[in-house]
Amino acid sequence: MKYFNIAGPCNSAEHYMIEASTRLKGVEQLIAQKQYFVIHAARQSGKTTYLKDLAQRLNADGKYYALYCSLEGVQNIVDPKEGIPAIISCLKDGLLFFPQGDKFAQAANMSDYVSVLKTELTRFCMLLDKPLVILFDEADCLSEGTLISFLRQLRDGYNSRPERPFPHSVALVGMRNIRDYKAKVRPDSQSLGSASPFNIVTKTYTLENFSKEEIALLYRQHTDETGQAFDDDAVALVWEQTQGQPWLVNAVANEVIVEILQSDYTKPVTATLVSEAIQNIILNRPTHIDSLLERLKEDRVRRVVEPVILGDSFIDRESDDFLYAKDLGLIRVDSSVVKPANPIYAEVIIRKLSFSTQETLKNSEYPYQMPRYLKNGRIDMDFLMEDFQKFWRENSAIWVERYDYKEAAPHLVMMAFLQRVINGGGQIAREMAAGTGRIDLCLTYEEQKYPIELKIRHGEKSLRAGLEQTARYMDTCGCSEGWLAIFDRNPDAKWEDKIYTKKEAVDGKTVTVVGL
Repeated sequence: MKYFNIAGPCNSAEHYMIEASTRLKGVEQLIAQKQYFVIHAARQSGKTTYLKDLAQRLNADGKYYALYCSLEGVQNIVDPKEGIPAIISCLKDGLLFFPQGDKFAQAANMSDYVSVLKTELTRFCMLLDKPLVILFDEADCLSEGTLISFLRQLRDGYNSRPERPFPHSVALVGMRNIRDYKAKVRPDSQSLGSASPFNIVTKTYTLENFSKEEIALLYRQHTDETGQAFDDDAVALVWEQTQGQPWLVNAVANEVIVEILQSDYTKPVTATLVSEAIQNIILNRPTHIDSLLERLKEDRVRRVVEPVILGDSFIDRESDDFLYAKDLGLIRVDSSVVKPANPIYAEVIIRKLSFSTQETLKNSEYPYQMPRYLKNGRIDMDFLMEDFQKFWRENSAIWVERYDYKEAAPHLVMMAFLQRVINGGGQIAREMAAGTGRIDLCLTYEEQKYPIELKIRHGEKSLRAGLEQTARYMDTCGCSEGWLAIFDRNPDAKWEDKIYTKKEAVDGKTVTVVGL
């Protein structure tokens, strides 16, 4: 029986899958035109699955010899004296079962590392009776001198093709676009120089996420095999929370079917079960998510993610930092607004960045737990906010210094505080986007919603804007009462002026302004 794969490449004999070729059109036409091209997408988006399938189809068609070659083993080999021979070794392993494959690099002069790759590929192509196509996976693992030499030798071989044999078509595949490989050369993003193959790559492809229709199609394969149905609401929730990220789509289904339902196919998959599965994934932080979150420690990621948390109005979308964070799959552009790639990533990003604060609060004697704030079955938000004001006044100087994301520290501390409270029962929904000037939170407890806006104060204008924004967010949540938490970061301001609470009427709604 097939299953939803969450580890490694998919194959149609064992896994439910959407053919990657349906998400990437035009590649085979480029191969027919003898072109060199790039495919890039975030981790675990289906690149390797696609490449192996493409190589198999090209070989079966009979027009080419198609080689899939992973360069992952060459990762972080800086010196080309070691890196180029390592690449040749990867090619030798892949060509072992090809016609004439045992003759590849049989007498290679590895000391001539500046041209040996080009020379050996030329010699091998001379032996073949069909054109050679090479699909280099994990090409962006190469770094510094190895990357430069690799790309230059490809360029030299490409330019010499009218006079001497060389691979018919080459794909460079990885997480990053080749135009961004310069960031792999040196920390200062120095260019690879004029001898790079930037001007021979004719097209760049991005492997897109699943559409909502493709998620439904993937899940229907399971229904057809087992009879277990996915409710329409369940599919809609998966789409909303994952935005079609392939690993997440498979992980949610696997969590529901295998872990929650224990492979009981008589029960339908509902939105409630999907919600439970998503919470489990967020809490368990499997390897896919954990490895992604490790990137948050990098300065170039922080320079992009922090403005998204704060809602800052400007992010340079042409910068290497932005392109890098986007290629990682951490962010997306939606209606010209920069957001976390999906709500699940938004949640795990905040939890990761505020984790130490949450743990400190959890293991301390602070009484900040749900029973303290309950009054007649509802959360007493005014009391909760008053407690946070006291906490912030006493601890802000210490807590802010603990964060690498210092500009976003007030938001992160408050969200950790609220998470500590809501862990006693309930959920927090978050909406973050650069350019909005705030972050929206909605606490839900016993089906009651409590909308909160977090904002940095920049004069009276930002306060008025915050009131209007909070009122609009309350409309979204269907609430007549909301809270605007506004942080004053002016170091010269006195706490007596910063800490206050006042009620404001906005369009018939009540907004409680909480000064911090």
